[in-house]
Amino acid sequence: MFLLLTLAACGTRGEKSAAAGAAGPVKGGTLTFAVNTEPSTCLDPHQSPADVAGLFTRPALDSLVSLDAEGRIHPWLATKWTVSPDQKTYTFTLREGVKFSDGTPFDAAAVKANLDHIVAPATKSQLAAGYIEPYKGSEVTGPLTVKVHFGRPYSPFLSALATAYFGIESPRSLKQPQDALCKKVVGSGPFVIDEYVQQKSITYHRNPGYDWAPEGAGHTGPAYLDKLEIKVITEDSVRLGALTSGQVDGIASVPPVNVKQVRADPRLTVTTRQAPGGNYNYYPNTTSGPFADKRVREAFRDGIDFATIVRNLYFGAFQPAASPISPSTDGYDRTLEGRTEYDPAAAGRLLDEAGWSGRDAEGYRTKDGRRLTIRWGFLKAAAREQRDTLAEQIQAEAKKIGFDVQFVAGTVNEWLERYPKGDYDLVDFSWQRADGDTLRNLFGTSSIPTAAKFGQNAARLSDKDVDGWLSDALDTTDQAKRAELYAKVQQRVTGEAAVFPVYVFTYLLGASRKAHGIGWEPQAYPTFYDAWVEQA
Repeated sequence: MFLLLTLAACGTRGEKSAAAGAAGPVKGGTLTFAVNTEPSTCLDPHQSPADVAGLFTRPALDSLVSLDAEGRIHPWLATKWTVSPDQKTYTFTLREGVKFSDGTPFDAAAVKANLDHIVAPATKSQLAAGYIEPYKGSEVTGPLTVKVHFGRPYSPFLSALATAYFGIESPRSLKQPQDALCKKVVGSGPFVIDEYVQQKSITYHRNPGYDWAPEGAGHTGPAYLDKLEIKVITEDSVRLGALTSGQVDGIASVPPVNVKQVRADPRLTVTTRQAPGGNYNYYPNTTSGPFADKRVREAFRDGIDFATIVRNLYFGAFQPAASPISPSTDGYDRTLEGRTEYDPAAAGRLLDEAGWSGRDAEGYRTKDGRRLTIRWGFLKAAAREQRDTLAEQIQAEAKKIGFDVQFVAGTVNEWLERYPKGDYDLVDFSWQRADGDTLRNLFGTSSIPTAAKFGQNAARLSDKDVDGWLSDALDTTDQAKRAELYAKVQQRVTGEAAVFPVYVFTYLLGASRKAHGIGWEPQAYPTFYDAWVEQA
């Protein structure tokens, strides 16, 4: 699946890709960066779930608050905030003097317009609306003060606000049709979008009036760069060649096989960042088809050596996953590491117990004359990081224990029709989010996809205990208590084999040593406010 469907926080803190001994920031110039995928059908992060939609729009969109690498919240467009004793109302005081690039002033009404836009049915939000499910509305109490109301306590709100998916767009631009927003968004950020060409590139110019960077940014005032260009180069070898030949200043997703080569080049650097949120996981449909039987799910999990396949394919660049969420996510349960063991013999016994005891002429398991077939909604055309090669290796290993894994081809639009109906046995995606509440998106009953709602619970798991633990986590701001609850969720869903963790996505950023100041979102994609390039 395409990062559901390419498959999500903010701030420009963290590591910077800067060469030692550089003279200092230089104003002007253009930085060109190449990525391996694009937001597919829509650029607007209020609508799109793609992490690359966040990458493409963050240069133009500011948020109310920022989140640092340690998970602390800082002021940005909001200078301060309070939370009511019942944790249902957040009151924000906003920064004065901020303007959107179309000249519209930023104020409390703009905040209300953005939050209302995210949850509006017409927006058809595939991600952001799910982050604020209990949202009841916003109340403008003054030109620069706004109250945001929830129907229940909602502790993850501030971390959600920090993401690009809650980037504040100009209220004037929000009045456009949704398809127009898919092509261009207007914000108050350090860059202004010039043109977005699907499957090719997006270009920006510096916002000369920018003077409201988040607390902790590397500088204040306008961006250093005159222009920024992000190109889409899906072919790994071509993207790497563009970096080594100097055609681009940096690239996303250095091919793992080439990491050592790039690091050995004195002209280049490689910087890594492990992404928080959902790992790259496979999700079995627990409600219909063969995987509705827990024994069959366990057999698939235990009978395939996921860890060895990942290590070999990615040359150690990606850590095999033990949990549905990554080690950099608040609430990660390290006790899961090493708990599941590769055991094809045990997998065979489980399949026998489940009635899949026969074998056909091709060696596949059978039951009552039916072959053990798994329909995998895998979009090869949208695969990144050699996920297509990985899938083929998993398919081959699954055959050894009797599974006939079949890739269900089709377009993105065809998949979008099947997914809400549960018309699949297996799907795959990663889900970046800098908060343990990502577990609610992935496994909460309310997140099961339907025709009316695009949910992320692809396993279609409905577990009262899981829902209760996730609900309790929303009620408290005590991080230790939240971690305890999230650990219970991870243990339950892995114990039920409602997820097959595959690998922890790690951003492998290659850059020229002449490019400096590229920062990181806590959700592990690059930012460019502090970036600059050495001039020839």
